[in-house]
Amino acid sequence: CSSDLFACCFGYKEDGGSEHFSKSKSFENTQTGFQEFKNWVDEQSLTADTWYVMEATGVYYENLAYWLFEQDLNVSVMIPSKVNHYAKTLELKTKTDAVDARILSKLGLERTLRKWAVPTVLMREVRFLTRELRETKAKLVVSKNQLHAKTHAHRASAGTLRRLKRQIKLMEGQIIEIESELRVLVMNDDSLSEKVEKLESIPGVGFMTAISVVGETNAFALFANSKQLVSYAGLDVRQNQSGKKEGKPRISKQGNSFIRHALYMPALSSTLHNANMKVFYNRINTNKPSKKIGVTAVARKLLVLMYTLWKNDSEYVVNFKAA
Repeated sequence: CSSDLFACCFGYKEDGGSEHFSKSKSFENTQTGFQEFKNWVDEQSLTADTWYVMEATGVYYENLAYWLFEQDLNVSVMIPSKVNHYAKTLELKTKTDAVDARILSKLGLERTLRKWAVPTVLMREVRFLTRELRETKAKLVVSKNQLHAKTHAHRASAGTLRRLKRQIKLMEGQIIEIESELRVLVMNDDSLSEKVEKLESIPGVGFMTAISVVGETNAFALFANSKQLVSYAGLDVRQNQSGKKEGKPRISKQGNSFIRHALYMPALSSTLHNANMKVFYNRINTNKPSKKIGVTAVARKLLVLMYTLWKNDSEYVVNFKAA
């Protein structure tokens, strides 16, 4: 899905196992387009157990996904990394919306699908607020840098300085307001409040980090295991080796940047104040050219730890040893 259009293709398997696909067709990403899409689907005389497979492309897939869900249809929303890995196995050299639609259709025929875990109203509100908080903080940094530069400029305009100070004051107030709304949201839900507190038991992880990760992952409902979560966050390692060439492995960064951003400062803090993470950080950085390698590894470890505590509904235990 894009902001304007979405492409689709339907496929089916015969009893012998051979697959058949329709020509791709595009519709407007609007309520009118959704109804036209439904009419087109009805013309195909598909069975009641038809699945609608989508890729989570930013926010543009959401309106269609919710519309299909409200029609009581089988909806499966795939994380982009999973679709990309599958597409590579097909060895296709062309990438278009039509090709992508066929890939999703083929994936749906060949794999066992999970129904979309629809975000609750609470989780959607949490995600909106945590993203707004990050964006407002970024704007605040820009405004403060501008104020600093203009304050030290020769004969800076008094009006410009006054307006910048007013912008900064406004954004500082907005940040306090957003943080307060988030805390009230969590406090009003006993179950969420208890689980977030358990995530906060991890040294280096505060309330805003915990609730940001929870909001971005729909309370971790999108994932069957920690490996999928790490890939979704773009913290999975990409190897670069071919023949005798041995390139440096790097994290993919092909995933949710909001999660990586939320974990960066806690990872730095953990390298100083979390004894276990500090040992891990020093070991990773041995003979490494950049300390960022260790920080990234700690961020990944924190994410997996948060996932584990959430799924087990438990608190962080120092020097924990599995039975």
